[in-house]
Amino acid sequence: MLAAAERRRITVVVADDHDVVREGIGGLLAGVPDIEVVGMAADGDEAVALAADHDPDVVLMDLQMPRVDGIEATRRITRGRSGSSVLVLTSFSDPIRVGQALDSGAVGYLLKDSEPDELITGIRAAADGGSPLAPSVARGLVRQWRGGTSAVDLTDREREILALVAAGAPNQQIARRLGISAKTVKTHLTHVFRHIGVSDRLQAARWAQRHGVVGAPDRGRSGRRTKRPL
Repeated sequence: MLAAAERRRITVVVADDHDVVREGIGGLLAGVPDIEVVGMAADGDEAVALAADHDPDVVLMDLQMPRVDGIEATRRITRGRSGSSVLVLTSFSDPIRVGQALDSGAVGYLLKDSEPDELITGIRAAADGGSPLAPSVARGLVRQWRGGTSAVDLTDREREILALVAAGAPNQQIARRLGISAKTVKTHLTHVFRHIGVSDRLQAARWAQRHGVVGAPDRGRSGRRTKRPL
């Protein structure tokens, strides 16, 4: 492995809408001999502009930012004239966001709870053409590749509720249809979201569509067809 003095200089743009986080990352990287921060962006628009101006080796990209978010900014950078590699650094590890980031052109995906050495190693890897991934993100991608959580892993009631969510039904309507309380629906959904690795109803609906949990089931847990009101 090359010593720090022998490594080529890596230029970086840091994009994050939180001043403390942005300045903290800048301060950390300022102490790394082979890394030079050439720009700091507070939103996606600024990140795209700085990438065009400086053509850095790596753009360290937050996802949730004002004006233009990190997904769209990544798409613009990777489809533009810049040769920059975009490395996501975010707090979100759900499969939907990971997939969106990688689909938009990001080469890697790290989390903000990473150790400083992991971040520095990730930046170097991205600059060298690698694809650094946070361990938890890598495990999630492996599970997804192998088939991940399936609808079979959910209870009958959870599948019923998830199917109704996919059909666009709000909690109160689901509760009335299934003869349970809205609080019970919410409790089931909390478990479903955690189990399938999503954070909101839209992501859950997309998961349901991909895994064939669609349409509102007419059968109860016993397997008998439930009666519809006339």
